[in-house]
Amino acid sequence: MTASKSDSYLKEYNQRLQAAEEMLPIIGALWRDCEVPTYVYGQPLHLKGPVELLKAHRQVRQILGRELSSVDTIQVLKALRELAPRGIRVDVGKLSVQYSELNTEQSLTAFVAEALQVVAASQGPMRPEPQDVILYGFGRVGRLLARILVERMGGGGRFRLRGIVTRPGKTGDLEKRANLLRRDSVHGPFPGIISLDEDENAIVINGNLVPLIEAKSPDEADYAKYGIKDAVVIDNTGKWRDREGLGLHLKSGCVSKVILTAPAKDDIPNIVYGVNNHDILPEETILSAASCTTNAIAPVLKAVHEQFGIINGHVQTSHAYTNDQNLIDNFHSKKRRGRSAALNMVITETGAAKAVSKALPELAGKLTANAIRVPTPNVSLAIMSMKLEKGTTREELNAYLRDLSMEGPMQYQIDYVTSPDVVSSDLVGNRHASIVDSDATIMHEDSDCVLYVWYDNEFGYACQVVRLLENVAGVRSPIVCPQ
Repeated sequence: MTASKSDSYLKEYNQRLQAAEEMLPIIGALWRDCEVPTYVYGQPLHLKGPVELLKAHRQVRQILGRELSSVDTIQVLKALRELAPRGIRVDVGKLSVQYSELNTEQSLTAFVAEALQVVAASQGPMRPEPQDVILYGFGRVGRLLARILVERMGGGGRFRLRGIVTRPGKTGDLEKRANLLRRDSVHGPFPGIISLDEDENAIVINGNLVPLIEAKSPDEADYAKYGIKDAVVIDNTGKWRDREGLGLHLKSGCVSKVILTAPAKDDIPNIVYGVNNHDILPEETILSAASCTTNAIAPVLKAVHEQFGIINGHVQTSHAYTNDQNLIDNFHSKKRRGRSAALNMVITETGAAKAVSKALPELAGKLTANAIRVPTPNVSLAIMSMKLEKGTTREELNAYLRDLSMEGPMQYQIDYVTSPDVVSSDLVGNRHASIVDSDATIMHEDSDCVLYVWYDNEFGYACQVVRLLENVAGVRSPIVCPQ
């Protein structure tokens, strides 16, 4: 290897690193002052360091077939800083690529301004005041929701986390709960600052005072004491799943809507954001965000059915173990779940097929499903075997799903990976509901296909819940990324 080639690699890296360092104050100001989060092909840029920004740019190669340079995207960010838009989301990666492909004499600033105007023309009014949000429960999903909510609050103009409801505890519980938020064995340390305000029995998360409100049931929580009003409650306990139980949240007079982070009973709508959120009626006060598995398989099933038609299919999930199982063999009311989760693969039931039919009625009666709990703490895999109405090839099917991950209404639900060496731990923290493993796709006689779809059953699902929250609250800002 020649010295000149070595110098060339290092010079290029340093140029990209310098551009990434220059991005930080622009990204921060847009996010904090203008409520404008920025992305590179769906990867959020706010609250990242320079090397993390470079990694987000490099990840684009799995979709475009080439890397994206921060030297190019910083120019889009500078144009945004000059234009100072408000209340939108901007994919600077897609803007940069489209501008370069146009080969136009139009200035980059004029091109970006034109893209912003298209979105502004269709943008509806946001809330006059920030939406109050309450987390009812503070377990695995609850703590991840707290992380994501605080991250996405920005300057606090869209919504604010106003309280976390927990069971009445003992002295020292506040610090213990704060420590569980600070450190996570799966998802790593909290990327921010956490302190305690013991006088208010509150955790201060990145400057946001969040009181811990003690209550044994939803109708016992005194929200008025904290000035909370018209709130959306996210119930992540799973204890109440019907209208009667979840309706207890509404009795306080301070709560307007409830989102359940589990499959619901009764006639409560099961909503998979990106799939059937358009079915939400304005007067509906109780919604379910369905299950993590339903959120993982529904977007891909919808996409495949719309393009090729599904005659029938079977979904086999290899699901990470959960707190519902025993660490060592012990009594459990359900079959097999009493056996040690850390030592066994455990066959169990799943309601995913039935739940999918609620989100996609056109697939009712066409799917079966079962699950195996496996000895990993997070990230699950759905193996989807389908018989298609329209014949296709492995290449065509993969290309279709790859394109959906880049553009269209489900680009934040469907991700796409090409690496032949990807394994479950690589996908911890992935924000998508579904991650198509293209290297594993199988096609047989042009109508029988098998898709392997990964999903972070904790973090990816929590991101879907937050998207649903933003939709329900009317604060999900439109995305600027030209088609």
